[in-house]
Amino acid sequence: MSDRLDTDRLDTVGMWDLTAGLPEQVEAALDLDIDLDRLPAHDGIENVVVLGMGGSGIAGDVLREVAGPFMPVPVVVHKGYSIPNFIGESSLVFAVSFSGNTEETLEAATSAMMQGSKVIALSHGGELRDLAEGWEALHIQLPGGIPMPRAGIGAASVPPLVVLERVGLFPGASSWVHAAVEQLKKRRDQLVAGNSPAEHLAREVGRSIPLMYSGGGIGSTVAMRWKCQVNENAKAPAFFNTYPELCHNEICGWGQHGDVTRQVLQVINLRHEFEHPQVGRRVQYVDEILHEVVGGVHEVFAGGEGPMAQLLDLVLFGDFFSLHLAYEAGVDPGPIPVLDDLKHRLADA
Repeated sequence: MSDRLDTDRLDTVGMWDLTAGLPEQVEAALDLDIDLDRLPAHDGIENVVVLGMGGSGIAGDVLREVAGPFMPVPVVVHKGYSIPNFIGESSLVFAVSFSGNTEETLEAATSAMMQGSKVIALSHGGELRDLAEGWEALHIQLPGGIPMPRAGIGAASVPPLVVLERVGLFPGASSWVHAAVEQLKKRRDQLVAGNSPAEHLAREVGRSIPLMYSGGGIGSTVAMRWKCQVNENAKAPAFFNTYPELCHNEICGWGQHGDVTRQVLQVINLRHEFEHPQVGRRVQYVDEILHEVVGGVHEVFAGGEGPMAQLLDLVLFGDFFSLHLAYEAGVDPGPIPVLDDLKHRLADA
């Protein structure tokens, strides 16, 4: 980071350093000590399900988009309490919760175990670890020193990919992760420099509301991540949508109120090499509309080889973008008091 940011940024839990450490976090997550004898045989698995919420649950979105298209069985990401009825003895279920105490994940994991599925729990500790021990299920220890789940995307996303590789459902996962680490280090060097592209973009967006657009499954995951990081780090509103779906509805909404939307909205196109060829043409058409009705249209292009590298490359850019928004607004990116308050209210109900 620039000297200015190093000397006067507000950051009580170290979100800037944690974000800059993503390459090493991803790399370290490859070195899992897993008892291979406790892993299920791949020929007995008919579907893979990932349970998780918020910054922990994005591990499922990464798995679905990076590994899902190449796997012989479907991948389902479930975010909520009750689980789908198809989950059963032939299901491999990853339950992800950094704290180990996320109530939705605990209830869903318990239901999955009761329905006979093969549950693998990932947490730093908490009740989820205790439940896994009681079930004699495999528990993967997530690292300490990560105060917010959103700062642990690498630590939570890589272990399920490693498990699928060792089970035989996703061969080559490790090579894709190594490619991601290589790209993340390059991008990190760019983003920690003074007047980085993420800092420049944050200044361009300013106090406008960013609307992230992207294409395909990778794009959907990345756009959602950017939206959530602006919400939690900058404590500001943000929204997202994806191609091609937005071309079937949302573009109709740009027909009115341009005098208002030009004052409050800016669009960020998140581009990657794994878009369908028609997506690029749609982006070009939609941009022609947007230039008349929003305050600005920006583009960020992914780098790296393979979907994992490009997905995490855009994630890292977006994380720094949200931190710069927080900095410019004088906001501490770490604490999330409104979420803490909600948890306390639910616990006291």
